[in-house]
Amino acid sequence: MLDSVIELAHSELVAYFGMILILSAFFLETRDILHSKERPYLILMALGSGLLAVRAYLIDEWAFFILEVAWFAAAALGLWSLGTALRQ
Repeated sequence: MLDSVIELAHSELVAYFGMILILSAFFLETRDILHSKERPYLILMALGSGLLAVRAYLIDEWAFFILEVAWFAAAALGLWSLGTALRQ
């Protein structure tokens, strides 16, 4: 089972899906459909960059890995901030 998950992560389909998520968020934001501090945008960015970070790690692309981890962290912190703001 774990081998299947790792093999799927090595697949370029995962990379393309992550890329589509990030580019969709960016496209929708530039068209004023989504806003960069809203939950849907941050979720698309977190999922997309998370997938690309895993893929970059598995194929030893370290500069790309660091970039995607930074994007993931920024999106995750944005989501966390939204969650804490709603609770107050």
